[in-house]
Amino acid sequence: MNEYNHKKVDKKWQDYWEENKTFQAVDFSDKEKFYCLVEFPYPSGEGLHVGHPRSYTALDILARKKRMEGFNVLFPMGFDSFGLPSENYAIKTGIHPNVITKENIDKYTKQLKSLGFSFDWDRVFSTTDPGYYKWTQWIFLKLYEKGLAYKQKIPINWCIDCKIGLANEEVVDGRCERCDGEVTKRSIEQWMLKITSYAEKLIQDLDDVQFLDKIKTQQVNWIGRSDGTEVTFSVDGGTNDILVFTTRPDTLFGATFMILSPEHELVPVITAKEQKAAVESYMKDSAKKSDLERTELEMEKTGVFTGAYAVNPVNNEKIPIWIADYVLISYGTGAIMAVPAHDTRDFDFAQKYGLKIQCINHPPQELAENEGIRVEDVLAGKACWPYEGQCINSSNDEANLDINGLDVETAKTKTTQWLEEKGIGDKAINYKLRDWVFSRQRYWGEPIPLIQCHECGWVSVPEQDLPVLLPTVEKYEPTETGESPLAAILDWVNTKCPECGKDAKRETDTMPNWAGSSWYFLRYIDPHNDSAFADRKKLDYWMPVDWYNGGMEHTTLHLLYSRFWNKFLYDCGFVPNSEPYLKRTSHGMVLGEGGEKMSKSRDNVINPDEVVERYGADVFRLYEMFIGPFDQAAAWDTKGIVGIDRFLRRLWILFTSNEKITAIPPEKETLRLLHQTIKKVSEDIEKLRLNTAISQMMIFQNHLSDLHEVPEEVLQDYLKLLSPFAPHFSEEINQMWGNQDTMAYKEWLLYDEKLASEEEVEIAVQVNGKLRGSIIIAKDSKEEIVSEESRKIKKVNKHIENHTIMKTIYIKNRLINFVIR
Repeated sequence: MNEYNHKKVDKKWQDYWEENKTFQAVDFSDKEKFYCLVEFPYPSGEGLHVGHPRSYTALDILARKKRMEGFNVLFPMGFDSFGLPSENYAIKTGIHPNVITKENIDKYTKQLKSLGFSFDWDRVFSTTDPGYYKWTQWIFLKLYEKGLAYKQKIPINWCIDCKIGLANEEVVDGRCERCDGEVTKRSIEQWMLKITSYAEKLIQDLDDVQFLDKIKTQQVNWIGRSDGTEVTFSVDGGTNDILVFTTRPDTLFGATFMILSPEHELVPVITAKEQKAAVESYMKDSAKKSDLERTELEMEKTGVFTGAYAVNPVNNEKIPIWIADYVLISYGTGAIMAVPAHDTRDFDFAQKYGLKIQCINHPPQELAENEGIRVEDVLAGKACWPYEGQCINSSNDEANLDINGLDVETAKTKTTQWLEEKGIGDKAINYKLRDWVFSRQRYWGEPIPLIQCHECGWVSVPEQDLPVLLPTVEKYEPTETGESPLAAILDWVNTKCPECGKDAKRETDTMPNWAGSSWYFLRYIDPHNDSAFADRKKLDYWMPVDWYNGGMEHTTLHLLYSRFWNKFLYDCGFVPNSEPYLKRTSHGMVLGEGGEKMSKSRDNVINPDEVVERYGADVFRLYEMFIGPFDQAAAWDTKGIVGIDRFLRRLWILFTSNEKITAIPPEKETLRLLHQTIKKVSEDIEKLRLNTAISQMMIFQNHLSDLHEVPEEVLQDYLKLLSPFAPHFSEEINQMWGNQDTMAYKEWLLYDEKLASEEEVEIAVQVNGKLRGSIIIAKDSKEEIVSEESRKIKKVNKHIENHTIMKTIYIKNRLINFVIR
């Protein structure tokens, strides 16, 4: 018997699969389709570490099982290759990002193939391929034509180190998610995509997909729908009005001051002369803070009085207008009516600056006591009550508005109706979601295909002139002015207007790294098409994606963006489905040994190449899946991989022990365990509980290894179950047995429920809750029979004789407990 040579076996079967195009998906097959997708990687210089393949391995196991079940499987791979790391490397070395990217893609491809993933490599592409980003530009132009792309000067998140504008989703704890550098505010003209136009659809259509609950919750919370009322406050002594959005119109009688965001357009207009210096100074300080810092609940609230007053529409009282940085221009209208008696932030602000606090919501006595708040303190304005109660101090006879005594919901409705009748308010829906900042002042990205003409304004590059190719530059560094390096290439910038033929200039901003990944799942369907982003008939056949797995960190970035793009394309009639993905799952991170996150700085990054070199691809795959529950973080343990290596070598001995393998039929116990294993592995793959599937296969291996004679038909079935997990090993055994066909399309096994069921069970026997023995008895036996058999045990009988059995507790198939006195 030969030793298992993983190096020889891995290369042999990887070459075979590639030469025979074993995993090539077939367009328009009669088989039922299954589109299985993993997030394509950014090809960094470091290559893969052991955390990256966790998602790929799990979905590869699923894809292999689906092929064996008779599905026509599309399981593609590509590269998300635009982005800052390649550009930053180019700045350091002077090597063109395109050169670096190609080298990295070659490295990634080699690594991915070495792990035996069943990708359809004929469909591979990179987002930096001109043939790909031609269609990224084309989709952008469609968005522009429909009014969903626009340019606007806005205060944006600005990374000081990267010298780049960031979307809200790219700022984590006030720092750049890429470089961890400080993020400040800066006003700059940016291209925006109106994702807010799809906010409601992005929420509602989550009901139509099978996403993990935590994914749905994150997206719903990020979009942040609020149902409320818009109210108009007039500025005292002037002609200006301030629009406020509130979810609690019932608290208008308690609005004792107003706060504007420092960026609100009316601040310089309404500020009194004597307050101008203080207001301007405060505005400068606010600009240095991130949105996260400004809205942190624990931070001390600061603000400045503008010297102006607004008029509360429900009681005509003049209320002071302040500016404070905890109010953001990006949320709502950038102005709030402050109700300090019933909002903790407003309460803190009012106490600090000595502003009026008017209670208009009487707390329920019992609830207030539970919260440790005295009702009399709330009524006196000495404590804040941010919960619901009964309306008080909320009437104006002259205005014919009285909501005293009403509950919150009734008071909301009545107040909104009154505002609507007066023409100073209306029902409204607000979202936390902001429009997507889509332009970057960097080099390594898709050029935005627009031309600015003095006569015609912004003009689309004609479709026949796409793609607008990214030109070669000498310097990749972003400019201090915030302009893209492309702005320095005058012979590229200067062009002719496609409409009037006069001199014009190209847009020099580029798209963000999220652009290419917003539609890549569509391109896999028809990656070599030069006349359309994909053939419609092929889209009709393959879409939507049946199962998509990716990181939770992309839930409010890529996943949201790609749903938005697909919905837009659906509304234009270009794709057949509104939702691109039927199912979305997520995986936990692989941590370094000791449980710390892998990073170069910690020197704990584990290269999969080294593991594959020593143990082979199948040991690596099995260990990645055995390390712990797929959806949870797991720490890498080198000792654990040694155990998996032993498991595979024991299997090699089992499958190649010709003297033990016979044509005898399986015994009852072997048959039962086989069908239990078929059931367990089949169900666990569909639930991505791959660690427990492997555990079950280990149990079965132990059973078979203990047999003197192993039925050949059982081993053949076992090999089918093992094949998705350890494909190289399985192909080799299959060929050694004289089979010429690949394991990839063997028929998946079906279990027999009757054969899988236990016929006998072990039941614990207790006396007064203490274990006194156990019995083996037929499954689902009646209590009387179990009781009778249990009393035959000497130790049990010894404890119950001369006692009265007061009660017998029987839990079917588990235990019986005699309660005696």
